[in-house]
Amino acid sequence: MTSLVPAGLGGVPASRAGGAGEFTDAWLANRRLSPHTRSAYRRDVTRWLAWCDAHGLDPLAATFLDVNTYAREVEETAAPTTVARKMSALSSWYDFLVKLRALDANPVSGADRPRVDRDHSATIGLTPQEVDALLRAAAAATGPTAARTRAALALLADLGLRVGELVSLDVTDLGEERGHRSIRFTGKGGKHRRRALTPGTAAAVDAYLTERAAAAGVNVGVLAGPLLATASGGRLDRHAVFRLVRRMAIAAGIPAAERLSPHSLRHAFATTARAEGVALEDVQDAMGHADPRTTRRYDRDRHNLDRDPAYAIWAARARRTP
Repeated sequence: MTSLVPAGLGGVPASRAGGAGEFTDAWLANRRLSPHTRSAYRRDVTRWLAWCDAHGLDPLAATFLDVNTYAREVEETAAPTTVARKMSALSSWYDFLVKLRALDANPVSGADRPRVDRDHSATIGLTPQEVDALLRAAAAATGPTAARTRAALALLADLGLRVGELVSLDVTDLGEERGHRSIRFTGKGGKHRRRALTPGTAAAVDAYLTERAAAAGVNVGVLAGPLLATASGGRLDRHAVFRLVRRMAIAAGIPAAERLSPHSLRHAFATTARAEGVALEDVQDAMGHADPRTTRRYDRDRHNLDRDPAYAIWAARARRTP
C-alpha cells in the first residue's frame, strides 16, 4: 500500500522536508471532498504557493503576517466569501502539515480573515417568473445542444444543484427509489446524497438521453459516462454551464442576464421553496447545508413582511377571542 505521507516527513524538521507542493495530494487524499471542492482547494493552495515563490518566501516558514499580506492582495479582486474560502483551504492544508509534524504551528490561525455576512449574498437572484421565462426559452431552443440545455436547466431549477454537483453527474447516478425517479451524487464535503426528480425534470433528462442514444446508434440503456456530455463524449464543464445559463437568460429577456450564474437558480430554488411553505429544515436538507443560517441566506424573500410571524400570532389570538 502506498503511503499518503510524503517521503521524508515523519517528524523531520520543515527545513529538511521536500518542496511544499508534494503535500497537496496527500492532504486532499485525507479529506472527504466533492470533485468540485477538491479542484477548488487545489487551486487555492497552488495560488498561495505561486505567490510565495514570487515573493521568495518558503511556505513552510510563512507567518501570519505573510498570510495577511497575501489575503489583502486577494481581496482586491475577490469577494469576502471567496477570500474566506481560500483562507479556509490554506488553514486546512497547514493543519495537515502540523499533524505530520512538518510545522509547529498553523500560520493561518493567527491571520486576519475577512468577515462574511451570513445574511447577504452577492449572487444575482431570479424571481419565479424569471425562472419560468428561462425554462420557456430553453424549451424553444433549437440545435444540437438544445435537449442538453433543457436537461441542465431543469436540474438546476428544480433541484437547486450546485454547478459542481451538476457537471459531476453520471448516467449511472439515475435510478428509482420507492416510486420516485431519483438521482444520486456526491455533494459538498464529500457527502453522498440523493434527490427526487420532478416529472418535468425526468422528462427533460429522458428526452436528452433518448436523443443522445439515437445519435450514437445505441439503446438508452447502454449509455454510460457523464450525464451531461460534450459532442465528443467528454464531461460538460462548469464554464459551459455558465454560458448556457446566460445565453438562455438573454433569450428570455431577463435583466442582468450577463451577470447571472448557475448559482442564481440555486438561490431561486431556496426562495421559491420557502415562499411555497416548504419547511426550512427540508430546504436545508435538499440543498445540503450543514448550517440552517446558510439556507436562510439563500432565501431572498426572508425579509418580506408578508411572512412576519406577528400576523400568525395575531390570527391565532383572534381565533381564541369570542
